[in-house]
Amino acid sequence: MSDVSIEAPAQSAKPTIFFDGVSSRRRQVMLTFSDALEIAEDGKALARWAYADIRRADGPAGVLRLACTTGSPLARLEIRDAALAADVTARCLHLDDHQTTRRGIAKIVGWSVAAAVSIVCVVLFGVPLAADRLAPLVPKPVERRIGDAAEVQMKTIFGRSVCEDPAGKAAFIKLVNRLRDAAGLDDDSMTAGVLPTSVPNAFALPGGKVFVLKGLLDKAESPDELAGILAHELGHLKHYDNMRGLIYNGGTSFLIGLLFGDVTGSSAVIFASRSVVEASYSREAETAADTFAIEIMHKLGRSPKPAAELMFRITGKEGGSTLTTILASHPLTEDRLARMTREDRPASGPPLLTDKEWQSLKLVCGSGKV
Repeated sequence: MSDVSIEAPAQSAKPTIFFDGVSSRRRQVMLTFSDALEIAEDGKALARWAYADIRRADGPAGVLRLACTTGSPLARLEIRDAALAADVTARCLHLDDHQTTRRGIAKIVGWSVAAAVSIVCVVLFGVPLAADRLAPLVPKPVERRIGDAAEVQMKTIFGRSVCEDPAGKAAFIKLVNRLRDAAGLDDDSMTAGVLPTSVPNAFALPGGKVFVLKGLLDKAESPDELAGILAHELGHLKHYDNMRGLIYNGGTSFLIGLLFGDVTGSSAVIFASRSVVEASYSREAETAADTFAIEIMHKLGRSPKPAAELMFRITGKEGGSTLTTILASHPLTEDRLARMTREDRPASGPPLLTDKEWQSLKLVCGSGKV
């Protein structure tokens, strides 16, 4: 026989309310303490909860709200009488077992920190590693589609029409082709052009698209100056830097788009706005592209120094200034000039363009100001 009293405590003036979890009806009940908590309405048993299964539920101040782990999930018992609540609490030894303890909180915090560290590691190491591995594997047709979409974005910003003077255009294509052949870029579909804007800039897009802005051409004083800049941009193509930046900046959205063939929408905008307009290559990529340009100019028997002189003429001594041109994320211009001066060699190859071709190229957009 149980040694627990079976006498029902006197019902207090404050009602004890029971929700059976099936209907929304509020039942005013009486409680009986036996080997379990018995809940009855007008002498009719409604529920029988084992003390070990009773748990505290969230409730308003002054109300002990209870639930049962083996009862209906929505059933609730609300005790408003303090003495009755104390009596129930004394019998329910596991009332707060489901509450988060300090140890539990510490575990949650620990897992949260671990998750945050994992995310940081993925961003800092996982995504760049994936970009390095995937960039060379992007199929050429996909790369060309990205380049086409990026070209539309660039022409919207810098001018929709390409300068079309026949002699100047032929000279520019000749210069680009000489650099392309020396660089070992086997893309026969490479296209090149000059856009009529005063911004001093040059860039290469995926799919073998090379553009110079008239502002840079106006400041160039020799074919070697312009060639060194173009060789640098071809270095980014050779090393897949723009595709790597696209995968890195576009992240999951680009990879999903790549898998399902949607690479002309948001992914192209990401590429155009980040990788081209801001020229947001890493400093390591810029240094590698400079090395590539030095090697190409030497291979052609020309000096890389004139290109650095053109850069210095555009930016002046930087010394930590904030730039708005293509050189913003590059190494400091004075450092590049010093490096390419060390690599200066007497010309051992033929001129990249004749004087006549150079003059034609300078006038490819006409003689008027943009």
